[in-house]
Amino acid sequence: MVIKKNLFILTISIILFSCTSNIFYDKNIEINNSVWNTDSTAIFNVTVEDTINYFDFYLNLRNTTDYKYSNIYFFIDTKFPDGNHTQDTVECLLSDKKGKWYGSGIGKVKSNSYLLKRKIKFLQKGVYSFEIQQAMRTRNLNGIKNIGITIKKSN
Repeated sequence: MVIKKNLFILTISIILFSCTSNIFYDKNIEINNSVWNTDSTAIFNVTVEDTINYFDFYLNLRNTTDYKYSNIYFFIDTKFPDGNHTQDTVECLLSDKKGKWYGSGIGKVKSNSYLLKRKIKFLQKGVYSFEIQQAMRTRNLNGIKNIGITIKKSN
């Protein structure tokens, strides 16, 4: 009985450790009153020391079913430690053509995680700044609860 209990605890510990050990950075920012203004920028400052391993970059989004579009566009400005920067425009689909919401969640809130870049390597040590703005043609975008990024070590 004691062996089974210890084996169970060991198995659960291994599963939990293996699921989270590859996460390098994970942060989400709450959008005030679920209304994201075009002038508001979510800023994520990530300190990088590892220039050897490869990483996968995810964009996280929580929206309500009150959101009136099936997609969302973002501007993502990446500032490198040496002062250079790049800007990308990204589209994420939130529902299918029939209006069925993608993602997980119960009730009105849906959560999605989008793989944006796979197997990227940070070429410089230092602080990277990822600045995200909504890029829809609506000044005040209703129904967006959180925006975030997750960076994981690639397998």
